[in-house]
Amino acid sequence: MDKKTFDHTDARILSPDAYEPRSFSDPDEALAAISELYARNTAFLTDAFRGLSEGVPPATRYRAYYPQVSLYTTSYGHVDSRLSYGHVTQPGHYTTSITRPELFAPYLKDQIGLLLKNHGVPIVVSESDTPIPLHFAFGEGAYVEASFAENFTVPLRDLFDTPDLTNTDDEIANGAYEPGPGEPSPLAPFTAQRIDYSLARLSHYTATNADHFQNFVLFTNYQFYVDEFCAFARRLMAEGGGGYEAFVEPGNLMTPAGSDEPTEGVAGVRLPQMPAYHLKKKSHGGITMVNIGVGPSNAKTITDHIAVLRPHAWLMLGHCAGLRNSQTLGDYVLAHAYVREDHVLDDDLPVWVPIPALAEIQVALQESVAEVTGLEGYDLKRIMRTGTVATIDNRNWELRDQRGPVKRLSQSRAIALDMESATIAANGFRFRVPYGTLLCVSDKPLHGELKLPGMATAFYRTQVSQHLEIGIRAMEKLAAMPPERLHSRKLRSFYETAFQ
Repeated sequence: MDKKTFDHTDARILSPDAYEPRSFSDPDEALAAISELYARNTAFLTDAFRGLSEGVPPATRYRAYYPQVSLYTTSYGHVDSRLSYGHVTQPGHYTTSITRPELFAPYLKDQIGLLLKNHGVPIVVSESDTPIPLHFAFGEGAYVEASFAENFTVPLRDLFDTPDLTNTDDEIANGAYEPGPGEPSPLAPFTAQRIDYSLARLSHYTATNADHFQNFVLFTNYQFYVDEFCAFARRLMAEGGGGYEAFVEPGNLMTPAGSDEPTEGVAGVRLPQMPAYHLKKKSHGGITMVNIGVGPSNAKTITDHIAVLRPHAWLMLGHCAGLRNSQTLGDYVLAHAYVREDHVLDDDLPVWVPIPALAEIQVALQESVAEVTGLEGYDLKRIMRTGTVATIDNRNWELRDQRGPVKRLSQSRAIALDMESATIAANGFRFRVPYGTLLCVSDKPLHGELKLPGMATAFYRTQVSQHLEIGIRAMEKLAAMPPERLHSRKLRSFYETAFQ
């Protein structure tokens, strides 16, 4: 939902012809109308910009609007749905603005289809009251020569709408948005401008286009995991793909199944801040891996943006400090609870909100550890401990007076400490993305076990490959689950949007 409305009939503003709202009872026809409207309105803006850049004198201000999907229902009838989304809980008027319908086509078709099935009323496609910023009309990868600006005699903001950060927030996802009297309720967790903002950020941070991202995402805090993922993916492509269609690296370097080298894309001079790698399957059913680096700020930033793609699950694979003397370097930690001392989400998700373990994720991870290691019973329990993971925002916490931190860690029953896992889990909870954490103990600072350089090299060489294989296997298990099993109702609040 959007908090501002704009006049579609202002004579001082040049816009495409008014679009009459249309009703649809078929998701494919609704999606086609959305795509047509979006293409028309973005082309209007980009064509106007190109004309002005070529010296055509500006006649007025230019404005075009995002498409909008609406649902009107008058029934309190109970919806028999096994999914935790795809329906509204009470009568009313519900809307959401739409962007990039070609990118979100499978998602939109699924969401619209569920609404039509569950409520038996048509979907209405119209223009929203939210202007499309010129920056977002160009889409990803657009490059505009700086010399174009020299042909403008007035500021660009006087001619086109620009991103409005007062209108771009997470109030809907946070459960804080309240429609005014007579205003419709939100139909989706993110508005079009919020999505466009994140799509631009994703391209910047990861150096890959949003359409390469897959629905199952692995996060890591070590380059070793990325190196192993790349080696695995390249072998897979050279051997025919193993069910995956392509492997994409930063710079949108794409290696198709059956090839041993990229056939398109351009490698960058340097890696981006959080490089992403994608093992692609049809309908985004593959696996994406992102090296988020160190710290909760990075963890929040990247999950804030990936969330708009509505992935089906994300997992954290990384290293941690083991807090129990009974642990051994190389042991696994399967998080079933989190202590949040990262603080980056305090304003969005209060620390008193519990972050529950999700059974589907936990089982997939535990089964994968057992299958990859070949262990069971006590032997499995010996190398994998389930417990509380604490996430902090001070990497050098050991240099402070330890009495406070150690007391809190002991009281919380924490068995491991890192800087990202609780942030990723909490943002998964906030954005209704199933989440999980499997860490590997790389040191035990409370017990004097620190890795020396030679020890570290051997540790990474022997452990990373196995850990990554476990993560990939767990993701494949999750991908094989039906949506009604994977998308848990535990992540739904009292008042939820109908779209996933």
